Amino acid sequence: MPIVLIQVTREGNTPGAESVTAAEKAALIAGATELLTRVLNKPPEATFVVIEEVALENWGWGGLPVAEFRRRRRRSGNEE
Repeated sequence: MPIVLIQVTREGNTPGAESVTAAEKAALIAGATELLTRVLNKPPEATFVVIEEVALENWGWGGLPVAEFRRRRRRSGNEE
């Protein structure tokens, strides 16, 4: 029984959104399940998908908390 773990940042994809939407999560679950069915011939009912949302303060980039990394990039004129 395959278990797929998907980690996403808890930021959402639109301004003001604080998380991935239920519809986006459903699409991730469906897509991961379809991939394992197609590639590994695993039946959908035997496939588990777990989505973990990582809060902004719980991840880093370039040796810095991500919020600070982004501030520095904006100041230097570089975008993500």
